Amino acid sequence: MKRSLTIPVAVKLGHGFSAIANLAQRLADAGADGLVLFNRFYLPDFDLERLEVTPRLTLSNPHEVLLRLHWVAILYGHVRADLAVTGGVHGSAQVLKSMMAGARVAMMTSALLQHGIAHLARVRADVLEWMEEHEYASIAQMQGSMSYRSVAEPAAFERANYMKVLSSYALRRGVPPRSAS
Repeated sequence: MKRSLTIPVAVKLGHGFSAIANLAQRLADAGADGLVLFNRFYLPDFDLERLEVTPRLTLSNPHEVLLRLHWVAILYGHVRADLAVTGGVHGSAQVLKSMMAGARVAMMTSALLQHGIAHLARVRADVLEWMEEHEYASIAQMQGSMSYRSVAEPAAFERANYMKVLSSYALRRGVPPRSAS
């Protein structure tokens, strides 16, 4: 397809692939100009009273961005395609995190459906304010600064970090978490 088109081609990926890094590399090698992580599939629901399959739109929430940040941060600098985050981007914090992970695009459809197009002005103002406070001259300056290849402890992106994450969880009933060894 890429050979017959002159426009950029982006591929939307779902999160259910078992070898995302390999797939991303193969798509970039095949000519994909961009990879969108991760497309949300809208699944129907069952109406138990009418016994019908019904459409159901469930908007994303900010917690969904974590999976996208993880994979963008891992892929940044390892694939030639531009990276986009879709799902969970609702405000300036998620936009900034997406850029720092290495994304060139942060899509925020759910936030715009919830808050209207005017929400973009607030997000833009907040991003610019944060950038000024933290002395960033441009998005390009921060892009990829929190990626796998840029952080001091890349193991934070790996499975080996699992026990450390679990150990950092503070129990709510006053029981202190065990320290990681």
